[in-house]
Amino acid sequence: MEERQSQSQRDAGLNSRKNAIAPTLRTRVKRLPKRASYDRDAIYSILDTALVCHVGFAIDAQPYVIPTLHVRIADRLYIHGSAASRMLGAAAEGTPIAVTVTHIDGLVLARSAFHHSVNYRSVVILGAAKLVTDAAEKIGVMKGLIDHVAPGRWDHIRHPNEKELAATSVLSIPIVEASAKLRSGDPLDDDADYALPIWAGQIPFATKVLTPAADARLDASIPVPAHVIEYRLPANRGARVT
Repeated sequence: MEERQSQSQRDAGLNSRKNAIAPTLRTRVKRLPKRASYDRDAIYSILDTALVCHVGFAIDAQPYVIPTLHVRIADRLYIHGSAASRMLGAAAEGTPIAVTVTHIDGLVLARSAFHHSVNYRSVVILGAAKLVTDAAEKIGVMKGLIDHVAPGRWDHIRHPNEKELAATSVLSIPIVEASAKLRSGDPLDDDADYALPIWAGQIPFATKVLTPAADARLDASIPVPAHVIEYRLPANRGARVT
């Protein structure tokens, strides 16, 4: 009873925060809860600076996990794929899904094998998806997805025709049951191990953009547009999809 009351008090405190998403029994982080965050801004930042998410679902009691592109627009996450996709078909029928996003920021090398780790930022979203059927909303999501992957690209390309729209499914997941978990900083060794003559620390990771490579069939007279020359990965943009 005391633990339940303590947890209830903690949840009440989280609910009182202006931008918090109240944890549920499914999203409350139990392992190393100090690394949990239910702050909406933190969750959105992790989603917005990732290009790929993984969608977990079950069909006929068989589990599947599929990587795909995503975009957050307001308080919903959108994923897309082929209209023939089993995952999208199952999710559109109300099958519960789990969406995860993970950034690996570096390795954490400790003095002991047990305390080796990684620095990371991750999000889990649980819920039931809804198939987007309104044509205008569908186009808006596809624009958001293209511009999330490559800002400014939508204004430079041919937009989907009716056949392409019909061949593409878009799912909408409300971000109402979600949590983040993060780790940063140095290894946390046992006190006795700090005296050991063993190197310990971090190996940070960074992903960089290389020089754009033109399509082999591109007309050589077509210049490289500014949004391609100036491309930056989402983590380096400092802006969010809205």
